[in-house]
Amino acid sequence: MSLSIRPYVPEDQEPVIALWETCHLVVPQNNPIADIQSKMQFQPDLFLVAIAEDRLVGTVMAGYDGHRGWINYLAVAPAERRRGVARTMMATAEKKLRDLDCPKINLQVRRTNTAVIDFYQAIGFNEDDVVSLGKRLG
Repeated sequence: MSLSIRPYVPEDQEPVIALWETCHLVVPQNNPIADIQSKMQFQPDLFLVAIAEDRLVGTVMAGYDGHRGWINYLAVAPAERRRGVARTMMATAEKKLRDLDCPKINLQVRRTNTAVIDFYQAIGFNEDDVVSLGKRLG
């Protein structure tokens, strides 16, 4: 499989949202169109898509706030899993964050999603001894 990673472009919106829905990343409290529009206003070059054989097969949305980097929306089409797509996407996102002098990457995974936790641990992430808190503003 020939894989290329590139920044998101507006024409990707429909296949990106379809992929996120397939991967169960779209939940009622997150509007994927609004999330994409927000990302395109801030560090759009950190929103990456993976293309294999002219098909969008993966996404990752990275960000850096000057203190920590964050990873969101890492998704790989089910038929393309276990072929290195997620590893390649994460390596690309990590390089882009390193280029910004980002010292650490944070991400959140639902505790019940053990396969994804295992993946992140396999690529060098460790569980931090923290409590994740959130507050919806809208």
